[in-house]
Amino acid sequence: MDNFLLYLIAFLIFPGFLFTSSFGLIVSWIDRKVSALLQWRVGPPFFQPFYDLLKLWNKELVIPSSAKTTGFIIAPFVGITAASLLATMLGVINLNPEIRFVGDAIVILYLLIIPPLAIIWGGFASGNPIGSLGANREIKMIMGYELPFIIAVATVFFKVGTISLGEIIQYQQTHGVMLNHPSMIIAFIASLLCLQAKLAEIPFDISEAECEIMEGPFIEYSGPLLGIYKVTQAMLHVVVPWFLISLFWGGTMFQGWGILWSLLKYLAIITIVILIKNTNPRLRIDQAVKFFWGWVTILAVVAMIVMFLGY
Repeated sequence: MDNFLLYLIAFLIFPGFLFTSSFGLIVSWIDRKVSALLQWRVGPPFFQPFYDLLKLWNKELVIPSSAKTTGFIIAPFVGITAASLLATMLGVINLNPEIRFVGDAIVILYLLIIPPLAIIWGGFASGNPIGSLGANREIKMIMGYELPFIIAVATVFFKVGTISLGEIIQYQQTHGVMLNHPSMIIAFIASLLCLQAKLAEIPFDISEAECEIMEGPFIEYSGPLLGIYKVTQAMLHVVVPWFLISLFWGGTMFQGWGILWSLLKYLAIITIVILIKNTNPRLRIDQAVKFFWGWVTILAVVAMIVMFLGY
């Protein structure tokens, strides 16, 4: 019973939902602020993401008459639950690498795909043709970036000889971070390119494309349900980079100077995401899929080959 209570607290508060959603909203402010400065604008105040969420929460929830009500309502909750579970698993493993979960890193890979699937479900359930178009694009994006992402992640699994994220972190504590090896640097670069798509950031925000298909799968969402989607996206901006840091960069620490070093590693990845976002135009869906099945997959395969050669 005590263990159940501890895991429930971890899921709801730290390192799960409350911590990750709050940190994610702060990161969204950093994103908007840096983007504004790059465009010679002032940008929003610090609490603007929280104000936006509160405003959505207080707005009326409108469910379209053409929507499939059950799926339309449940989809956002499925996404945010998966993101919270991801944060919990990553946080607990980084706090204590000795802890093991059934399936471990493979389960994390499965959980990473659930929030995009929730967006697809919500888009199709909305009953709006534009929502369905956005959901269709999201499916194609998943088919594009998942292959190279899994190959890049598998490179780490083969290097260490385990799918246990805790053992991978312990291996790096003993032998140095994965980024000390050329093969892991290549795999990390491929993962960062896939990260941009997983976070639905420009140039891969094709399923939303505000000026083209008016937020795509979110077009019929309003009020609290739209707010849940926004929080889920903010949480993914925390958990996906966190997963990459755990795989390639020695994980994170929650004590002493390790906190600062962990934060700097995270900020380095988020800075790359923001810079790519502000220096590239949005791609067409066919261009994005060709990019991932072409150059990024080749990069991931090269990383795998170099790893097996012992580098």
